[in-house]
Amino acid sequence: MTESIMSKAATMEIPINSNGDTGTLPEDDGLEQAAKMQWSLDEKVGSSRGTRDLQQVMVSGPNLNETSIVSGGYGGTAEGIIPTSSIKGPAVHFNVKYKQRIPVTGLGSNMHHSSSSSSMTAEETTRGVAVEKLESLRTWGLNTYKCTKQMISERFGRGSRTVDLELEAQIEVLRDTKRKYENVLRLARALTNHFYNMVQTQHALGDTFADLSQKSPELRDSLTCSSLQDEFGYNAETQKLLCKNGETLLGAINFFVFSINTLVNKTMEDTLMTIKMYENARLEFDAYRSDLEELSLGPRDAAAMTRIDSAQQQYQLHKEKYERLRSDVTIKLKFLEENKVKVMHKQLLLFHNAISAYFAGNQQQLEQTLKQFNIKLRPPGADKPSWLEEQ
Repeated sequence: MTESIMSKAATMEIPINSNGDTGTLPEDDGLEQAAKMQWSLDEKVGSSRGTRDLQQVMVSGPNLNETSIVSGGYGGTAEGIIPTSSIKGPAVHFNVKYKQRIPVTGLGSNMHHSSSSSSMTAEETTRGVAVEKLESLRTWGLNTYKCTKQMISERFGRGSRTVDLELEAQIEVLRDTKRKYENVLRLARALTNHFYNMVQTQHALGDTFADLSQKSPELRDSLTCSSLQDEFGYNAETQKLLCKNGETLLGAINFFVFSINTLVNKTMEDTLMTIKMYENARLEFDAYRSDLEELSLGPRDAAAMTRIDSAQQQYQLHKEKYERLRSDVTIKLKFLEENKVKVMHKQLLLFHNAISAYFAGNQQQLEQTLKQFNIKLRPPGADKPSWLEEQ
């Protein structure tokens, strides 16, 4: 019984693996068990002796010769006691600086440096955008001031302007032609509207005559063998034929109006927009030319020479822009004249042939005219919405 109690005491002091195999016990477990025992003694006793014992254990390793390892658990026999004199503990060297706190350097400073760098980058970007906007505003204001000054000087006859007499004459002819073509377009649209109303009236009148010829039979005259019913029928057929020819003529007139509208409001308007850009470039060129002439008449000190060089550069840039746009205007006027002659010749021929064939009552010639100019008529009722769209 005494051996059983001693075995329990030994087992409670040092726990081992459940299989009792000391060869599989890690080297750090012995040190860990000894350190835990010593910390427990320090908490209970609080003496300096425990501290010296702990340091001795840390230096020389645990003294396993004073202990014994018991296998088999509680109540085991004496045969399960294994002497530990042959087991040597690990050699552990005590580092006297292990209690010192290891400072963590670099993390906080790097985070602060990164945040400050990003804020500085954002600030520099914002500042750069603001400076760019201010510079653009300053350049625009200076250019507007110079152009306004040049315009006022030209208006009151105190400033000189660059004039290309031949080009200016061509531009004036184009503007006058555009005004006349706009008048033709307005009258052609009015003719289309009036003729459309006349065709619709003829269509309604023909339907009315046809209705009367079917629902109002009259007694035949014994002498002439005619009736009012036949007269209604003849007039209904005549109005329907006129309505058909009128719709064919409307197709030709609509094509004429569409072509004139494209020529006036697209082709000519595009050329006039280029002319407007050319006139603005001419005004800027004259403004910077006058500025350079004024600076050239002034003193020739270092500051004045710097301003003269800058004005010379601006003058050269605007001169190149002015010459480029003048060349573009010349080319566009040439092509516009060729296109205008071709389009108007075709459209005037179409208009003449269609009008002549209609009022001559030549239905075949009218249809042939539309085929010649590749005009396709819409079927009757194409402009009206379907019953599904009406719903």
